[in-house]
Amino acid sequence: MGDLKAGLGLAALVAALLQFGAAPALAQDPPLSLAAAVKMEAADSLPITAFYDAPRALARTRPGALLRKEAFDGYALPKGARAIRILYHSRDADGHAVATSGVVLIPAGATPAGGWPVIAWAHGTSGVAPMCAPSLMKDVYYGEEGLLPMLRAGYAVVATDYHGLGAGSPHQYVNKIAQAYDVIYSIPAARKAVPELGKGWVADGHSQGGTAAWSVAELERRRADPGYLGAVAVAPGVQLRQVLTHAAKSSSTGFYLDYIAWAIHALTPSFAPSDMLTGAALDRYGDVTSKGCFYYGYASFQGDTQPPVLKAGWDQTPAAQRFFRESEVGASPIAGALLVIAGEADQTVPIAAVRKTVDQACALGVPLEFRTYPGLDHDPTMEKSTPDQLAWIAARFAGAPAAKACPVVATTPPR
Repeated sequence: MGDLKAGLGLAALVAALLQFGAAPALAQDPPLSLAAAVKMEAADSLPITAFYDAPRALARTRPGALLRKEAFDGYALPKGARAIRILYHSRDADGHAVATSGVVLIPAGATPAGGWPVIAWAHGTSGVAPMCAPSLMKDVYYGEEGLLPMLRAGYAVVATDYHGLGAGSPHQYVNKIAQAYDVIYSIPAARKAVPELGKGWVADGHSQGGTAAWSVAELERRRADPGYLGAVAVAPGVQLRQVLTHAAKSSSTGFYLDYIAWAIHALTPSFAPSDMLTGAALDRYGDVTSKGCFYYGYASFQGDTQPPVLKAGWDQTPAAQRFFRESEVGASPIAGALLVIAGEADQTVPIAAVRKTVDQACALGVPLEFRTYPGLDHDPTMEKSTPDQLAWIAARFAGAPAAKACPVVATTPPR
């Protein structure tokens, strides 16, 4: 998922808040006006072009097929790094063919022997509208919050948008199957677009993407891709019933409820947002899901004094039950190694929810390593744990043995 820092990076966000007259510091739930949110997103946005249109030939191709590619120099990348946008054949939660967009980021310098090691990056909540694709943002949404450090560390980054963001509407938000397919099928497409990519790859994701990365580990159990080495799930959006209960207690996080209503409708079209939402959440649903992205959604609920109210029994509908069932990880065996990371002060995905999922997985014999970070909220967990993520990933490429049990390693945040 995400908090107010995701997207522009800490320094850029503070500057933007100051520029637009909002709060001068990142306190808990800082106020953000809708006008400021619109300006912030516009400053980071890139135009959506015909590149993102699904070709007629989609149905005649196979998952992982490269449909289109283009070099693009409009991103804020380290000197010498380059970017290739890709459009490729993926699958939705029901297995239907969809066009999915993304971008391959290639480090500066000469290609190493054997090709660039690859991180398949799965981003956190950016929104649900097509314009909310990270490849349509100058900083590729995460910028210095883990993404560019991966590039500087010598990894090529294959960053999917997820279908419905950029290309292939609608976005099946926080559906582990749909997002895992988008990550998995980005790899063969990226190799066709950038032949200097190596065979080995690791999935790494934050929040919504943390669940996607864990789901990749589950799907790879039966796919058995010889190049797949493991996955990192940072602050994964697990136990969504608990997360929703947490969100519904705050007036500032009502936009997540709109996103969830969108997600259930995208998965089961017979489910209407009005089956779940009431009051302001329902009134703002159309705007929040079409006129802006994460900041717009966040700002739309600022100033509310009462938490949103949901319709009684909405979560007992078959559509909602399917949504919850297909959003959870931890109940299936995995392939490769798995590192799960959580912040002990996470206000978006409570650490109790992550612990519960880890305990369930461990009870089933799923080998994983679980690290917790004292004092860190949702996005700082991604940023501060990046060095540890990169060290763990380097060990996978070096062939070092991974954890065979389920230890909990309490980690002091890096300086």
